[in-house]
Amino acid sequence: MKREQNCRGCTGGHFKPMSRRGLIQAGALSVFGLTLGEYFTRTAKADGVVRTSSGGGKEGKCKSVIQIYLPGGSPHQETWDPKPEAPVEYRGPCGVVKTKIPGICFNEYLPKLAGIADKMTIVRSIAGRVPDHDQGQYHVLTGYLPSPAIKHPSMGSVVAHEFGPKNNLPPYVGVPSVTTNGGTGYLSSKFGPFEIGVDPAQKEFRVRDVSLPKGMAEEQFTRRRTARQAVEDHFKSIEADPTAFDTMDAFYQRAYKLVSSPEAQKAFTLDGETEATEKLYGTDVKDRNGNASGIARRLMLARRLVEAGVRFVSVSYGGWDLHAQVKDGVSRQLPQFDHALSGLILDLESRGLLDSTMVMVVSEFGRSPKINTDSGRDHYARCFSIAAAGGGLAKGTIYGSSNATASEPDVDPVSVEDYLFTVYHQMGINADDRLMAPGDRPIDIIRGGKLVKGLIA
Repeated sequence: MKREQNCRGCTGGHFKPMSRRGLIQAGALSVFGLTLGEYFTRTAKADGVVRTSSGGGKEGKCKSVIQIYLPGGSPHQETWDPKPEAPVEYRGPCGVVKTKIPGICFNEYLPKLAGIADKMTIVRSIAGRVPDHDQGQYHVLTGYLPSPAIKHPSMGSVVAHEFGPKNNLPPYVGVPSVTTNGGTGYLSSKFGPFEIGVDPAQKEFRVRDVSLPKGMAEEQFTRRRTARQAVEDHFKSIEADPTAFDTMDAFYQRAYKLVSSPEAQKAFTLDGETEATEKLYGTDVKDRNGNASGIARRLMLARRLVEAGVRFVSVSYGGWDLHAQVKDGVSRQLPQFDHALSGLILDLESRGLLDSTMVMVVSEFGRSPKINTDSGRDHYARCFSIAAAGGGLAKGTIYGSSNATASEPDVDPVSVEDYLFTVYHQMGINADDRLMAPGDRPIDIIRGGKLVKGLIA
């Protein structure tokens, strides 16, 4: 296994995507597809989650979020916060490129993003807390540190809970899947992600679970639906607590709508994309070994999904645990990322969607200030960067700063909780509100966070 995929002292596997497919899938409808054992097992987790204060359900300026997750801990020094004036052991081996914002540079492998930096919002003073992959990922996706007592929901699941589906589409989608801590936590499984389970970069890409099984006609589909309903009604009549059935029925109803929805059929494909759009995202951009990464088509699909009504799309890309040869790692991955992300931002803007769609690039932490003996950087949480665009954020803004070696926030530190609180605010969610966890335990959506007004347009 390559060195960059393993941490010193780690057992590995800490940024493998979840293998669980979302429950809203027509694959689960094959002969209504679950065995009775699976059916009863899954119904055991009923909803039972209620809001304890007002404020949910009213959309804000930001209608959708595309969260781009860089697993492993991307180096802030080799992306958004280079230090060209620092001593070489801090500066690192990469050069820089000037951006549209006077006096601001990005890494040399981000020239296209540098050219549209006036449309972006970069926070260079994120103050993290733990340099551990799993805990850092949990923190940046939920706003909490892990607890043995309870598992908190990710932002995607909270958004799904607060707003629900739109245009018969799942509110939360993973492309191709979500990361380990991107799940529902104490919320019901029905607020979990729909994971497409296949990379859009593959030839003849199709999302299997938003179409009828091959050879099944609409009439057959309707008959099976009717038969399943009859079986369920029978068991409801003899079951002491029918609420579990009602919860499972919600899964089925969402699946039926997804399979039969023209909006979903269109949104979950890349059919009809023009050659100009493909070029904008850089679908033809290869790494130095001639390989395509898939990030271009993942982001194209993400745009189609939010355009159709999906509220939260999570996209993962690359492996950034660069303990060794940091320049080699970023030079392999950043050029395609640069092309695809700049293409997404420009595409959203041209379609009138950028103001209502926030694109957010996050990782679990940054990397150590000094280059190590393997020409890499180690885990580091005390200071890192988050990049974003759209969603009502202030354009062309570099918020906060790190010190001369990118080792500490120097001006306007922003906690992870503050940043997520601000994103929720832009979506119309008051993160001071509480959701009820099992055991009638009210829990703040974000605890201890505050609005960062300087990030808002």
